[in-house]
Amino acid sequence: MPQSSTADNGQEQISGGHLVAKALKAEGVEVIYTLCGGHIIDIYDGCVDEGIEVVDVRHEQVAAHAADGYARITGKPGCAVVTAGPGTTDAVTGVANAFRAESPMLLIGGQGAHTQHKMGSLQDLPHVDMMTPITKFAATVPDTARAADMVSMAFRECYHGAPGPSFLEIPRDVLDAKVAVDTARVPKAGHYRASTRSAGDPEAVEKLADLLVHAEKPAILLGSQVWTTRGTEAAVELVRALNVPAYMNGAGRGTLPPGDPHHFQLSRRYAFSNADLIVIVGTPFDFRMGYGKRLSPDATVVQIDLDYRTVGKNRDIDLGIVGDAGLVLKSVTEAASGRINGGATRRKEWLDELRAAEQTAIEKRLPNLRSDASPIHPYRLVSEINDFLTEDSIYIGDGGDIVTFSGQVVQPKSPGHWMDPGPLGTLGVGVPFVLAAKQARPDKEVVALFGDGAFSLTGWDFETLVRYDLPFVGIVGNNSSMNQIRYGQKAKYGDARERVGNTLGDVHYDKFAQMLGGYGEEVRDPADIGPALQRARESGKPSLINVWVDPDAYAPGTMNQTMYK
Repeated sequence: MPQSSTADNGQEQISGGHLVAKALKAEGVEVIYTLCGGHIIDIYDGCVDEGIEVVDVRHEQVAAHAADGYARITGKPGCAVVTAGPGTTDAVTGVANAFRAESPMLLIGGQGAHTQHKMGSLQDLPHVDMMTPITKFAATVPDTARAADMVSMAFRECYHGAPGPSFLEIPRDVLDAKVAVDTARVPKAGHYRASTRSAGDPEAVEKLADLLVHAEKPAILLGSQVWTTRGTEAAVELVRALNVPAYMNGAGRGTLPPGDPHHFQLSRRYAFSNADLIVIVGTPFDFRMGYGKRLSPDATVVQIDLDYRTVGKNRDIDLGIVGDAGLVLKSVTEAASGRINGGATRRKEWLDELRAAEQTAIEKRLPNLRSDASPIHPYRLVSEINDFLTEDSIYIGDGGDIVTFSGQVVQPKSPGHWMDPGPLGTLGVGVPFVLAAKQARPDKEVVALFGDGAFSLTGWDFETLVRYDLPFVGIVGNNSSMNQIRYGQKAKYGDARERVGNTLGDVHYDKFAQMLGGYGEEVRDPADIGPALQRARESGKPSLINVWVDPDAYAPGTMNQTMYK
């Protein structure tokens, strides 16, 4: 089908699907993730003409998660295209995950024809009503001539405040119809979105600089927005210039490399209990932060965030700055220049104190990190994975208890090299994140750790990775259980009821990988983990190393969850 045609009156015509593709191209979208359906195929036709790759997956949840993952890796918005009804409802989980993780993506859903509105057309559902609570923008494209304009509008809304997803439904007759080219608005690339980068209130920046210079025991938490705003360089410059111990969470992990004198991981609770100044960057006071209650009541607390609504939510603060993490931190460092030495040199004892607390925590875990027990202790598995990673390894965690173990041990060696679901705690992101990461950065190695329960949710798209020849090193921590929930049931109801609704079969995921054309290997001896990982790396295929781990070992983070208290 040609991109455009000429009507009887001599005017050049263009379809709604081709207008959508032109708008995607203007936004810089290079790939759409999709599962086919009759409502949306004209978008495919437009994407072929615009040079946008169409990647077909086996489940719409995977398409949405992949669009989320693509945005995280590239810094550009991701896009998923799904059909109406169950196609769109299948994608809801992926959109919700992107919403809580502040990931900019557009989901386009099909819809029955306007002419069949409320008549019971195939796959007709109130998509916009369903998507509104979990997106920054949700709307129906009302007319073919508005198709490109509405796509651009949706992308613009993705970047209003903290980033997030948008949703558009496009009725089939709107998408398939053709209009005169000169009646359709197609926004030009770079001409329909303003810069969203704010350096924050200058007075507040000066105040924070003063607080940092005079603090005796400061600590800073670098959250996901440090990576979202690509503020790594500014964050590193600040902590080094002002000699501030830094903790990292979410996509902020890897901001400082392991071994950096300002990189801390296991002493965060100690630091937040004893610091006199705590700076929280790009992280809300949600359950991960104990809703702010884990911060010393005596500390001065500063919060920096892209979203005004997040600052001071759930906990009072002493200073709030709304702005781009990178620009704010850069401005603070500049404001403190000339006064830095007076504050930085006093902090050696504080950093030594935290380093001692860090070492105590490491030594407490050391026996399990080196354990030769069989079944394999999860700490030994994640320790082997940490040793296996290179500076070019993007690490993806998809699971409950096993990924909680990894959060204490695995340290990405570069910024932007850590991916997890985010605060929604969605299982099943692993395979679609691998798909997106490997497509966006084929030069990078991708290493993914799955719980056996998590892998089961979207694991059939391992075949998609084989089909597109996207090699990665996958590890399944297999305990035949949904162990994070099992622990809670055991703690609340006793041994007799710990196995209700959480026990899985003993699945050989290594054979599953082999069946689909990938590399698979089983590991029962901890001494075999490292060599198996290396063989997976050398195979040049999508891989799954099935590691049988101790089902009776639980991560401290699992045991400390408040829902089980």
